[in-house]
Amino acid sequence: MKQKLFKRFFLMTSCIILASLTFMVVILSFFVTSYMAKEKHQLLYENCNAIANFSMAQGLQSEDDKRNASDIAKVISSTSDSQIFIADAEGNIAVCTCDDWKDDGVCVHLQKPIPAAVLKKALQGDFYEVGNLGGYFRELYYIAGAPIRDSAETPVGVVFSFSATSSLRTFFGSMFRMYLISALVPLILIFFAEYALVYRLTKPIRLMSDAARSMAKGDFSKRIPVISDDEIGELSIAFNQMTNSLSQLEGMRRSFVANVSHELKTPMTTIGGFIDGIRDGTIEPEKQDYYLGIVSDEIKRLSRLVQSMLGLAKLESGEQKINPQRFSLSEMVCNIVVSQEQRIEARNINIVGLDALEPVEVLADRDLIHQAVYNLVDNAVKFTDTGGTIEFSVTSRGAQAYVKIKNTGEGIPASDLPFIFERFYKSDKSRSKVKDSTGLGLYIVKTIIGIHGGNIVVNSIPDSYTTFEFNIPLECK
Repeated sequence: MKQKLFKRFFLMTSCIILASLTFMVVILSFFVTSYMAKEKHQLLYENCNAIANFSMAQGLQSEDDKRNASDIAKVISSTSDSQIFIADAEGNIAVCTCDDWKDDGVCVHLQKPIPAAVLKKALQGDFYEVGNLGGYFRELYYIAGAPIRDSAETPVGVVFSFSATSSLRTFFGSMFRMYLISALVPLILIFFAEYALVYRLTKPIRLMSDAARSMAKGDFSKRIPVISDDEIGELSIAFNQMTNSLSQLEGMRRSFVANVSHELKTPMTTIGGFIDGIRDGTIEPEKQDYYLGIVSDEIKRLSRLVQSMLGLAKLESGEQKINPQRFSLSEMVCNIVVSQEQRIEARNINIVGLDALEPVEVLADRDLIHQAVYNLVDNAVKFTDTGGTIEFSVTSRGAQAYVKIKNTGEGIPASDLPFIFERFYKSDKSRSKVKDSTGLGLYIVKTIIGIHGGNIVVNSIPDSYTTFEFNIPLECK
């Protein structure tokens, strides 16, 4: 696998480290150079002053005076790693500490006077530069100068002390080599630590990439190990939670497809069988109306299933927007029960509580709440035993409206209660007792209540009763 992020991150951090070290060397060089130049200036200036004071006291008129000044200059020159010129007021060099002058008192420096511009600055006071003494030298030097004055404080000569800048470069080169040698081991350790750190940081991302490719192929089994409690650890936890959710959604999708296939296949097989029987004469003419009635019921059930699935798709996709209207929730419950009057009377069901409903008004989507209540009432009528009882209650507590529907009958087994609101779930696994059920009613109810910001719960005791109760805010927005 191409580890582009790892390489990029490693190279980036390596460049930052090297750039930081380079910057540190540059800053260190600047300060060392400044410090050394300052120290060199101070040393050369002290040399010039010492010789200028000696020459002012002894004079430079005779050869002995020059020889004495030369001896002092030689000592100072040898101890300070520098060279010294003593020149008169016209710039002619009288004393030099170079090797040729030491031997016979003659050297090439005596043949070339100090440039007038430099001499003028030096005669006026202390002089210092990093240069070539006005073109006198071919190379760069640290140069300091001090005037020699007579008893009347008149400048009669100049002392120049100079040192080659190559000495500083040599020193700095040695220091730089020492710095590199001393930094080599820490630098190697830093790169190993950086490699381990970058590898550790990018490993979860590589694992996520592998897991994502596996999920694209339908494999949701891979999880990312959580090895830290930092942002990477939080990302790993979030990725694992997402994987779990996707795994559940995939399971729901497969279950949904299987359930839809089953729900569509059963009535279509029934419809096809009866129609083929009528066409080929297997079903006798006098029984055709009966079986056509069954076909009609199956077609109606298919239509309800398709309508329920379309409505459910709108709710889940967010296409179904809440249209708040103010209406009486109690009145809506009464009207829905009245619409089921024929079914209720046919099964001799006793209705309790309608006359005691609390007058509760809500601001909610009238059509959606009507569908939710209708589904619950339809379920209650459908599963109430003959001669049984359905009890209704509408109340308000705080900022919530509560609707409770309780019916007697077989009830719901405790093992089925956690799944009762899942789509296509039916407590009657054989689907033999309630042929017109789509298994979507309660799921739609829960979805409608949920988008209104409410909640629904179910309680049941087998062979006794079942209670559905939901609440929604009085002001749904």
